[in-house]
Amino acid sequence: MARLEGYRFGRIVADGREHVRDLIVLPGRVIGDWWRKDGHALAREDLAGVLEELPERLIVGTGAAGRMRPDPDLLRELRERGIEVEVLPTAEAVARYNELDPDRTAAALHLTC
Repeated sequence: MARLEGYRFGRIVADGREHVRDLIVLPGRVIGDWWRKDGHALAREDLAGVLEELPERLIVGTGAAGRMRPDPDLLRELRERGIEVEVLPTAEAVARYNELDPDRTAAALHLTC
């Protein structure tokens, strides 16, 4: 179960390990150095490797200034799969993730812009 702390622009600590690149947090594991096709977008292909592992809730951290934009079609698909999605600037996303049950929650976090 991941615990997120110490977020600031370009940096976060997940389970005691510092990350300086975007990451995905799943129940049971953290995927560091998460790379997206377009740095300011979130598309289906960016989550393709974890889609089947997503629990009932996904928190999307859109960056310090909220500049990353999720594709509306992706959000619709996730909701159709029964996954509740919350899209927030990353500082708020981290706080929200820490309020929730980490066994039932995932996070996809953009750490910069």
